[in-house]
Amino acid sequence: MQLIVNGESHDLAGDASRALLFVLRDELGLTGTKPACGEGVCGACTVLVDGAPIRSCVTPLGDVAGRSVTTIEGLAPPDSLHPVQRAFLAEQAFQCGYCTPGMVLAGASLLVRDPHPTDDAIVAALDGNVCRCCTYPRILRAIRQAADQPAEGQGTTAVGSVTGQPLIDARQAPWEQHSPVERDYFDALGDGLVVVLPPPEDDSEWAGAWTTSGGVWLHVGADGVTAFTGKVEMGQGNTTALATIVADAIGVGIESVRMVMADTDVSPRDEGTFGSRSMPDAGAMLQAAGWTALETLVDLAADRLEVSPADLVATDGAIRSRDGARAIPYARLLSGVRRLEEVKGRPNRPAAAAAQGIIGTPVAATTGVAIVTGGRLYATDISLPGMLHGRQLRPAAPAAVLASVDLSAARALPGVIVVEEDDFIGAAAPDMPSLERAMAAIRAEWRVPGGIPEAELEDHLRAHPVDVEGWDGNFESDEGDVDRALARGGSRGGAQIAATYTAAYVAHVPLETRAAVASWNGDRVTVWTATQTPFWARGELAEALGVAEDRVRVIVPPLGAGFGGKHGAGAGIAAARLARAAGAPVKVRWRHAEEFAWGHVRPAAVIDVRAAASARGFITAWDFRNLNSGPSAIMPPYRIANQRLRYQPADSPLHQDSYRALAATANTFARESAIDELAHTLGADPLAFRLSNLNDERLAAVLSAAAERAGWPGGARGAGHGLGIAGSVEKDARVATCAEVRVHADGRVDVLRLVTAFDCGAIVDPDNLKNQVEGATIMALGPALFEAVHFDGGRITNASLSAYRVPRFSDVPAIEVILLDHPELPSSGGGEVPLIAVAPAIANAIFAASGRRLRSMPLMTAAGARAAGSRR
Repeated sequence: MQLIVNGESHDLAGDASRALLFVLRDELGLTGTKPACGEGVCGACTVLVDGAPIRSCVTPLGDVAGRSVTTIEGLAPPDSLHPVQRAFLAEQAFQCGYCTPGMVLAGASLLVRDPHPTDDAIVAALDGNVCRCCTYPRILRAIRQAADQPAEGQGTTAVGSVTGQPLIDARQAPWEQHSPVERDYFDALGDGLVVVLPPPEDDSEWAGAWTTSGGVWLHVGADGVTAFTGKVEMGQGNTTALATIVADAIGVGIESVRMVMADTDVSPRDEGTFGSRSMPDAGAMLQAAGWTALETLVDLAADRLEVSPADLVATDGAIRSRDGARAIPYARLLSGVRRLEEVKGRPNRPAAAAAQGIIGTPVAATTGVAIVTGGRLYATDISLPGMLHGRQLRPAAPAAVLASVDLSAARALPGVIVVEEDDFIGAAAPDMPSLERAMAAIRAEWRVPGGIPEAELEDHLRAHPVDVEGWDGNFESDEGDVDRALARGGSRGGAQIAATYTAAYVAHVPLETRAAVASWNGDRVTVWTATQTPFWARGELAEALGVAEDRVRVIVPPLGAGFGGKHGAGAGIAAARLARAAGAPVKVRWRHAEEFAWGHVRPAAVIDVRAAASARGFITAWDFRNLNSGPSAIMPPYRIANQRLRYQPADSPLHQDSYRALAATANTFARESAIDELAHTLGADPLAFRLSNLNDERLAAVLSAAAERAGWPGGARGAGHGLGIAGSVEKDARVATCAEVRVHADGRVDVLRLVTAFDCGAIVDPDNLKNQVEGATIMALGPALFEAVHFDGGRITNASLSAYRVPRFSDVPAIEVILLDHPELPSSGGGEVPLIAVAPAIANAIFAASGRRLRSMPLMTAAGARAAGSRR
């Protein structure tokens, strides 16, 4: 068969029914086309065939033989960008970037058919493409912008260089994680200055607060600055944000900073990338290391120039005299120098540090060009010579037990390797069609134990409490006399409420599923894998493989999103087992059904609330009990003298664990709904009631800002039209969301507008932060309105993207973001907290519009209606 791809003709033999996706990726090396759902419903694998967008994962090779196929790599001439690519860069219309090639191709095809499409036409054309990071408003703006640019092939701009992550040979840099050796630094990186911030000791100035970062280090040399951290890039902009902090601290342009992240052989040990801790932990430490480096550079320059350090200032990669007469570039200053410095305590910003104009201003993503051209490599895209494709045999129900298995037919297939090792069974083959045949040839029978039906979940959680130790274990807090205050509630014109609020299990559904490539070199294995916790993954791999941790290297490329779902070694263990048996590198990529069944889900919640308020509008009693979901954001931000808080873990029928914002969403939903109920029972304005019970000025500020922008209370809006508001404090950030909805007579709900005000302390990059808040607000629409994992008998029954609904273009209402900057405060992360007030704001707006109080997430299931977003 002849296949014409990006203008080049390829003669291909073999089965004509094999998927075009894997022909492009595995046979032609065009990895910009991404595997995801496998059903043709997410658009990540979009390519153009004769100019029309098609889903390559469900398109047989024979269907496109002799036709013209365009992938993201061939959309524009070499070293140029298509107008849609340029517009995506200008709008920063991506986060993790995994969906971006498919989005760009779908947008480019639309503009050929309709050079000036309306917003409705753009949404209709791209509604089949999923952005799990939910950057839909920016993508919409990018397509609009591209429609006004020159036609394809005209006015394109050269592709700029991309700041990449150098792969440092582990044998060249065998660094101990807790005591880096001076010789090894310089042998690997060349002459210059190395600054180390070691793991904080209990008595250090970094002690006293929990941190995920076990230190940082950086190298300043002739070719710029290389900064090392154990953090991962998964769409939150860590690569750019951390590089910005380093550039500002040392006095160089961001283009001079290379970030080396999440490589267990060369990065400082790190607990993982979660909890919005990258900026507070790694960011603060890299800033301290940068300031220490700058102080050292100033001292070196002062000696060289024979002046006082006070007479010098650092700008643009050089130390200069304040009168501007003399300057020494860092490269010249460090020529022939090999100096190692350790950060002492918590340094202050040096007097020589000039304002770089970087912190607090928008910074283009350092990896943006690679994202829009398909050049960014994820774990899914790693390919090594002689690599095989592998898969582990697993049942659809995680609790199932293998009763019998016959591997003989699979072992008889040519080129197939079958591994049976303890309780592990898997196969590896030279290509995906051969792997599929091998797995289909395995005859396995499973015993599936019974499980509860979904309808019995609340009763089950109430009847099966468990005790758990640790930071997410049982929690109790009592102040005042809650029972007495509740007994007096409702008297003398006061108000009293009692209600139960619930939240369903929800799935992470990253478009890039867990994937790993493992390669052995003697008794040492290197695993490239999609994980948020590389050092945890290294430990799991070592234990599973029966080797010491120093025999395992984990490298984490950028993730195609994670949302708390990619902890541990994931697919890496299967890849490493198969690679060891095969004597060749092996790639293992989970399918979405495996993500649902063998990953984990956000915990379901059952929350009982009893509360009372006085006639004067003050909350007098608060009794709050969370079953199962967790203690995050359980502390009320309101002034309440009598309060009882409980978190009781329970025996979950599904495997549950971290999800973006943890239990803060469920606890905020219950609390802010109950606060609204109290206010309405009193006949008080819900915003005024909140403000009168707050001592937190920052939370009051975001509530007021969101309400003002939304037009609270807005006067008469007509029957079925309403505003709702909610706010919360979590991870030292403040958030408020105001929702505007319309409720139709038949129960349908249109979410017309969401306004989110956010305060995370000092803002490093306002545009990236706004991107994160927009995406989080839209992602939160899913669990708020329609996302829910359904199950029966221990098996998830909607374990696919065709059955599990996530937000798409047509679900997105008007989104507005207000950022409140506090440069005097430390930065807290912006990736999680913006989600947590969306659901209660919508529920409160539905009540304002209809008088109907919905207490279960997702709200649309409770209301028996569908979402219908407005795209104003």
